[in-house]
Amino acid sequence: MRNVLREAGAEYKVVKNTLSSIAAKGTPAEQAADLFVGPTGIAFGFEDAIAAAKKVLEYAAKNEKFKVKSGVIEGRLCSVADIKAMSKLPPKPVLLGMLAGAMQAPASKLACALNATLTQFAYALEALKSKRANG
Repeated sequence: MRNVLREAGAEYKVVKNTLSSIAAKGTPAEQAADLFVGPTGIAFGFEDAIAAAKKVLEYAAKNEKFKVKSGVIEGRLCSVADIKAMSKLPPKPVLLGMLAGAMQAPASKLACALNATLTQFAYALEALKSKRANG
């Protein structure tokens, strides 16, 4: 598990429940303190939380003894279903690229529309000039 998470820029630690409950106080992970029962391991995603969640779910699918209880992603307590839904999202750089493309699209379309209008106007003037020259 540790090797799999290391590839995603994350770490995995097996923790003592009482120590993890004390450490979680005053942090977003405090919401999950009730889940620190039985054997507990915590995956920390430093670069991309969704990539770490994907790796944890992939590992859990291959190992039936490994169970995902819950997760705290971006300060929000998430159920296993929420984590599975988020793991289907594309990576963060791809999402940022999609956002940039969506923000750029209206400006690009406006520029094309203005260019088309100017081009049509230039063709109309050229046609008018040709008509007057010929006749």
